[in-house]
Amino acid sequence: MVDVCLAGTGGMMPLKNRWLTCCFMEYNGKAMLIDCGEGTQIALSDAGCKLSRLETLFITHFHADHISGLPGLLLSLGNYSKVTPLHIYGPKGITGIVKKLCCICAVLPYELIITELDSKNPTTFRIPEIDSMIDVKSFPVDHSVECIGYSFVFSRKPIFNPEKASALGIPKQMWSVLHSGQSIELEGNTITTEMVTDGERKSVKITYATDSRPTYDITDNAFRSDLFICEGMYFDDEYSDSMKKKGHMLIPEALQIAKDAQVQRLWLTHYSPAMMNPHQYAIQASRIFDGVVISDDGQKISL
Repeated sequence: MVDVCLAGTGGMMPLKNRWLTCCFMEYNGKAMLIDCGEGTQIALSDAGCKLSRLETLFITHFHADHISGLPGLLLSLGNYSKVTPLHIYGPKGITGIVKKLCCICAVLPYELIITELDSKNPTTFRIPEIDSMIDVKSFPVDHSVECIGYSFVFSRKPIFNPEKASALGIPKQMWSVLHSGQSIELEGNTITTEMVTDGERKSVKITYATDSRPTYDITDNAFRSDLFICEGMYFDDEYSDSMKKKGHMLIPEALQIAKDAQVQRLWLTHYSPAMMNPHQYAIQASRIFDGVVISDDGQKISL
């Protein structure tokens, strides 16, 4: 089970009733976070996210509303007695950005392990610090600076069949070993996972894209996602020229991507501070794509 929380939904600057966009995902007791704008640690606390479980941070780009909250987050992690490394992934140049931001939190009780990703070409990798069964793909998007989106595929263990295990005479203390994917030796015979399970289960796919103009890469990588999180700065066409110049997306454009990508559900986020009540567009939005959610801070789902 993947627990997802969109702790903040705002763009540009935090408001009294809206934190900056950030996404917290927890899997098997460990957590990852996408983006870290000003006040992110407070947004996570307000949403009930367990900061002490954070192992991995993904950054989309280097605009302030997506990374300026890093020093406060790092210090907060230290206050939660974190001693294990924090892994940070982001576009090329993130190593230097993190070092500069850390000038006000130079002494941390844990190590920072930074990985720079190609912001112009897709990159697929795994994050063993969370789970070796998670495939992550970063992909380029179209913003005013180099920016990347992320797609996560959580593979699920096959269903364990205790009747099969019992029929083979396998001691119960060995069941978890087999279910984890490892083989065992029993009375001179090799017992494999396939012999005590009932086949593969559907994986869980989550795709996250902000800030960007609509692109084929977003549609392609979001294809058949269980959850697609995408920005929608405004709804009305009067902002179209401005969005094209600044590299952002209108809500109808995000809805069309979700429809074309055949996703199960879309969470809108990264609202403009000028759009105080995005819920006023809920009916219009659902007419374009009925799986849309006009997200609020703290939006949660378990997949």
